[in-house]
Amino acid sequence: MNETFAYELHGIRTAELARQAQHDRLVREAKRARRGGRNGSHEAERRVSATRATDRFTRAA
Repeated sequence: MNETFAYELHGIRTAELARQAQHDRLVREAKRARRGGRNGSHEAERRVSATRATDRFTRAA
């Protein structure tokens, strides 16, 4: 195989992989945004649980 041809194929494949990675990132971001819109996880701060650690665990014997 001609070295120039192999180099061109490598460049084409690299570009395809970069496009696919960008597409995957965009899909992942869209899914995350949809989930965040439904459950409120996009808020800057989350709610703090009212229960204390001492209420959750039993006392050691």
